[in-house]
Amino acid sequence: MCEAKNFYIWLLQIVGLLGLLALCLWLSLRPRNPTVTVVELSLPPGDNRTSVTDDGNNNGTLYYNLEIDNQNKDSNIYFDDILLTFYNGQDRAAEDRISAFTLGKGKTQRMAARDLSVDGRIWKALRNAILNATAEVKVGVVTGMRYKTWGIKSKHHGVHLQGTGKIGKDGKLLGKKKKIKLKHASKKWRVKASHIHN
Repeated sequence: MCEAKNFYIWLLQIVGLLGLLALCLWLSLRPRNPTVTVVELSLPPGDNRTSVTDDGNNNGTLYYNLEIDNQNKDSNIYFDDILLTFYNGQDRAAEDRISAFTLGKGKTQRMAARDLSVDGRIWKALRNAILNATAEVKVGVVTGMRYKTWGIKSKHHGVHLQGTGKIGKDGKLLGKKKKIKLKHASKKWRVKASHIHN
């Protein structure tokens, strides 16, 4: 009886140890989310390239550069098309789409600098805010991605990110780093984004 009890205790210890090892292995292999950063953003208030729209408004120009960092040493990341939206308050100022791509293990992808046309209906108010040094631009990112670790692809993950940056009178980002690091969006933002892009 005593020997049987000791055997069961030993067996439970082995099972517990194996469970702990499995948990540690899972945590060590669990992929980390990529970091997404707007590393450059400018809205030249005196841009000579503005164009007149049908309703008589002038379009502005928004320049941006996006950087995506995969910190995982064991996982590739397969991104769907990435949809970026730039807001002035609640108004959509400009949109862009980056085609699907794969980001390798431990790699950083910096997208080529891109310039977008800012909606003329929004540009007037945004330009005035820039000239008064009160402009604030919100950036939203919507995409999907899958990880591939040791040859095995994960399930599909939806991604909703957001960030905000203040714009100076020169039309460029304020602050020491002059970057906007995007973070997981709030539920309110996700609902808003899904209504806009569906």
